[in-house]
Amino acid sequence: MAVVAIGFYRQSGFTVWSVGALVVTVLLTAASRTFFAKEGSSFLSNELFKPLAAEFLGTFCLVFAGTGAIVINDVSGGATTHVGVALTFGLIVLAMIYTLGDISGAHINPAVTLGFFAARRFPARKVLPYILAQLFGAIVASDSLHALFPQHMTLGATEPAGSVGQSFILEFLLTFILMFVILNVSVGAKEKGITAGIAIGAVIGLEALFAGPISGASMNPARSLGPAVVTLHLQSLWIYLIAPIFGATIGVVACRCVREPGCCSA
Repeated sequence: MAVVAIGFYRQSGFTVWSVGALVVTVLLTAASRTFFAKEGSSFLSNELFKPLAAEFLGTFCLVFAGTGAIVINDVSGGATTHVGVALTFGLIVLAMIYTLGDISGAHINPAVTLGFFAARRFPARKVLPYILAQLFGAIVASDSLHALFPQHMTLGATEPAGSVGQSFILEFLLTFILMFVILNVSVGAKEKGITAGIAIGAVIGLEALFAGPISGASMNPARSLGPAVVTLHLQSLWIYLIAPIFGATIGVVACRCVREPGCCSA
């Protein structure tokens, strides 16, 4: 049985990261079940489980479609084009906002979750579960692409085309703009409604269009982490983990400068 399992595992193309994500997800589920049982609520109907499932699925769709467009563009000799890749990222985010905005807020981005927390629109107890769900969704999406395109070396990993400093500043500014827009079109900690979907999707597509060739225009630690850990392209990962978080935090400050008092408070 062990030999059969190992053979299936190798043939499927899935790496240890998906297995690890699954194990941790099961452990967190069990822990959450115990916690909520103590409070007398059903785990499947509690206020956190369904938003976490939405964040997992939303981030999976984002990374699978967005980085998948990059991979398919590479293996097809440029059929998707850079414009197509940028549009894919913008459109999948727009679709996820319309699909999941009422359930989890459609953050699908750890920097956005931390930005909402910094803006006092999101409770501290939900921050870590949201981020873990997003990271696991990204890893499973990249592993799925690895199974489909095992010959591809990077799976759409973000790497600087120029200097490290140039890409760091770009990612900082891109996420700053993104968070600034999100805070001004969202309702509380939820990205929902016609205005939010169009505005946020358009900003992501626009920024990917003009900055993608230099920094990759990640603006999302989960989007960069997934392909990086699956392909072990970790050299520049720190840029895409740190710069978006800084940018989102400054986006909160900018929102407070232009909006009425109390716009970023509990």
